[in-house]
Amino acid sequence: MLAAVLTAATLLAGHSVLGAPIDALRQGAADAPEKVLVVGVIHGNERAGRAVIGALRTIEPPAGVQLWTVMSVNPDGAARDTRQNARGVDLNRNLPNRWTGGGRPFDTYYPGPRPLSEPETRALTRLVRELRPDVTIYYHQHMNLVDLSRGADPAIVRAYARRTGMRAARIPFIHGTATSWQNATFRSDDAFVVELPAGSLTAAAARRHARAAIATVPPATARAAAAATKPPIVWSPIPFGAKRKREMAAYSYRHYGDHTALLGQVKTIVEHFTATTTYSSAFNTFAGDVRDPELGELPGTCAHFVIDKDGTIHQLVRLRYRCRHTVGLNDRSIGIEHVGLSDAQVMGDAPQLRASLRLTRWLQARYHVPTKYVIGHAESLSSPFHHEKVMRLRTQTHGDMQHATMQRYRRLL
Repeated sequence: MLAAVLTAATLLAGHSVLGAPIDALRQGAADAPEKVLVVGVIHGNERAGRAVIGALRTIEPPAGVQLWTVMSVNPDGAARDTRQNARGVDLNRNLPNRWTGGGRPFDTYYPGPRPLSEPETRALTRLVRELRPDVTIYYHQHMNLVDLSRGADPAIVRAYARRTGMRAARIPFIHGTATSWQNATFRSDDAFVVELPAGSLTAAAARRHARAAIATVPPATARAAAAATKPPIVWSPIPFGAKRKREMAAYSYRHYGDHTALLGQVKTIVEHFTATTTYSSAFNTFAGDVRDPELGELPGTCAHFVIDKDGTIHQLVRLRYRCRHTVGLNDRSIGIEHVGLSDAQVMGDAPQLRASLRLTRWLQARYHVPTKYVIGHAESLSSPFHHEKVMRLRTQTHGDMQHATMQRYRRLL
């Protein structure tokens, strides 16, 4: 979690080497599902991005969008007019993705003694993990281009370039950068670099860049997000500590080939029913990290959400982590359980169904999941995202929330 909440709209991510605060300011509703993060300065002698942040802070973002702005993650370097921080580290070489060492403090690209050695980069990664922005923009100088950063949607990058009259081009891969770490760690995020021209920006240019940053969320998406505001959710966490995360990472390696407990790019939302009559019994089943009787594997089965019969939405697991709810899809899906014994019981319970549709719409807007990829557990084998390394499980599925049920559910969405 972040170090502190300064106000309802300001988060303190951390402090610099010399103790300067690194904080993020939010504009827009706190429950708006679309998030844009804009960072003005990483290299202390490349400060033109501060003008864009200033312009952004005068703009009201569209409904459905949270705009988060950070003036600088290198306040010490900005004060001293140095590329590096106060310990001589190039912060944009200090991130973990393919970090490489070498050099001495205040060498131009000195990456530090180890990844995340600096309080500024730890603050930045904490902020990104907490916010999970849909789009992140980092301002640099002096190349006068928008980088087609690996892992970012090129359509977003090219649209930004068109709106600002810049060219879009790919900068050769650089080890340990913020964008490479973010795009590799959170596959559903789009993080890219804008290399501003040398010198300071005019007020008109700063406004142009600010409008382009806001426009990274297309108007239609913003309208859909506004219509899909976050429903009331009760945080009811099951135990999901270090042991369960290790088990989830090992499970992921066996079944998907990647050793991580983190949920990457969300491609689909899977609807289930619990086959129980009470929320408490479903919670207890998921909370107990025991081998399931069907497949005999760890971690225990779970779901991100359980919706009770009265419409109460319980969130059991943070959305940054994978849950074991659907064979072949756990690495790219969110699982929603409904307390009940049958499809008909779920679809016939008006409060539960209303809550389910609200939650699913909000998740669709947050993760850009088309309605056709909202599926029932019984439809898992037909998903284009289904993949499974274990041969005996490649045809394994369940009977809850069948195709006919989901056709009606999708029409209601």
